[in-house]
Amino acid sequence: MALYSETVMDHFRNPRNAGVIEDADGIGEAGNAVCGDIMRIYLKIQDGVIADVKFETFGCGSAIASSSMATELIRGKPLSEALRLSNKAVTEALDGLPPHKLHCSVLAEEAIRAAVKDYYDRQGISYDPGNFPDRGSCGGCHG
Repeated sequence: MALYSETVMDHFRNPRNAGVIEDADGIGEAGNAVCGDIMRIYLKIQDGVIADVKFETFGCGSAIASSSMATELIRGKPLSEALRLSNKAVTEALDGLPPHKLHCSVLAEEAIRAAVKDYYDRQGISYDPGNFPDRGSCGGCHG
């Protein structure tokens, strides 16, 4: 059995939405000190909907694939829906990740939340992280 699904390999080899939005409405970053992966998500918002999304990721193939898939899953969605995106949904959309790479999908979820929070902060909109509870860890990668 292959370590990575064809979907993971496709998103690694042909990442969607890679790049920078220079005039982004929200920017979020997440990183993992243990493995060194860093993700930055850029959002362009129109009428409460994600009109454009880009990412920059420094990390392994799973991190790049997770960033790519996460941006595909939130493009065109309302911010409230983007905030509900879970690392489990990213992993499922990728047709799975090896257990030791699940932290990559967690970073994608965290970077999106950070970008939405940045947008809310810039707009003076109250953000209550309690409305979006932690969905659990990926097996200890965040302590």
